[in-house]
Amino acid sequence: MLDAVTALSRGTRLVYQKGLRRYIFLPILVNAIVYATMLSVVVSRFSGWLDHWMGLVPGWLDWLSWLIWPLFMVSLLAVIFFTFTLITHLIAAPFYGFLAAKVEIQATGRIPLDDRGLAKTALDAVGRELIKLAYIAPRAIALFIVSWIPGLNLFAPLLWGLFSAWVMAITYLDYPMDNNKVAFKDMRKRLSKRWWQSLSYGGLVTLVTWIPLANLFLIPGAVAGAVLMWDQHYRTARELTHQSHS
Repeated sequence: MLDAVTALSRGTRLVYQKGLRRYIFLPILVNAIVYATMLSVVVSRFSGWLDHWMGLVPGWLDWLSWLIWPLFMVSLLAVIFFTFTLITHLIAAPFYGFLAAKVEIQATGRIPLDDRGLAKTALDAVGRELIKLAYIAPRAIALFIVSWIPGLNLFAPLLWGLFSAWVMAITYLDYPMDNNKVAFKDMRKRLSKRWWQSLSYGGLVTLVTWIPLANLFLIPGAVAGAVLMWDQHYRTARELTHQSHS
């Protein structure tokens, strides 16, 4: 049974093989530009942001500053992480969808059910990212608010970790599902039914995205790994039958 680590390692080796390498240069370039831009902004302003939020803490909670400070830092890092993720994937989504389709053909021998054509696929990929944003943003905002509530904020790091894993599962496993005409709502149901595979893969990808510089070269492998996870855990018998008759 394919696990998250095996899927990611196989996917990374796969995208750097002959025949697929040509499809990863543009996504890496997009990631590099966004990464460098956001890193420069974060490095220059992170301390000021943290001081501002800490300045909003009421005086009677000063004695808890030793605990509040790291919680705020985790929450702020989480917001930065999600901002970076959403921007990069909004820009690179057409490339990732195309890469996922090529990986599916080469790795599984099956042709994705998508028949929209390159231009429409690229346009729809951006629309799909906006749907993801509409799903993720309000939940991230709610979790950020929870991070401010005394008592509940003690659980904020754990909740952010689980939420990050879920978001990464949605983000990456959606590429092969979108290519196979799986609706966004149906995609979330499939991920929920295979919650361990979903969270373990999403959690692993979350860790990968936090590795400076190396993440630029591992993210295309995460897209390919998602295709392998899709084929192993989420593809239904009905779709396999449809594929065999097409």
